[in-house]
Amino acid sequence: MTDSLPEDPFHRRLHHVAPAMFSTDTAQTGGMRRVEAISGKSVGSRNLWMGQTHVAAATRSANHHHGHSETAIYVVSGHPVFVFADIDGDDPGREIRLETRPGDYVFVPPYVPHREENPDPDEEAVVVIARTTQEAIVVNLPDLSWRSISG
Repeated sequence: MTDSLPEDPFHRRLHHVAPAMFSTDTAQTGGMRRVEAISGKSVGSRNLWMGQTHVAAATRSANHHHGHSETAIYVVSGHPVFVFADIDGDDPGREIRLETRPGDYVFVPPYVPHREENPDPDEEAVVVIARTTQEAIVVNLPDLSWRSISG
């Protein structure tokens, strides 16, 4: 007995995306540069966005969140710091800083205000990002508070 596969050209081939094919035509946040590799536009993905973020030496991004998208981050180079506001502890609003190094992963839940910082004075920080939405969702915010999300 042979399993019948649906006639769906999307699932019939692999897609190779080399760095020369990355696009900067994606949502951006001040202080960082996002490049898109895997998306609906680039390969026809339906539920996944993947790319890179570059934060120059001695730079910090603007505050932002990624809407309903879950975000997974893999640190390729540098020592980026991920900053968010504590809402569960004894000091609500206190900034929590996750200091990372190459090989580390960071998970950003939906709607969590955060920013990336690169305190290194010489080395750019590069991370690979995967999101559970087809395209990059970026909502820039004035601060890290949850009230900035609702207005």
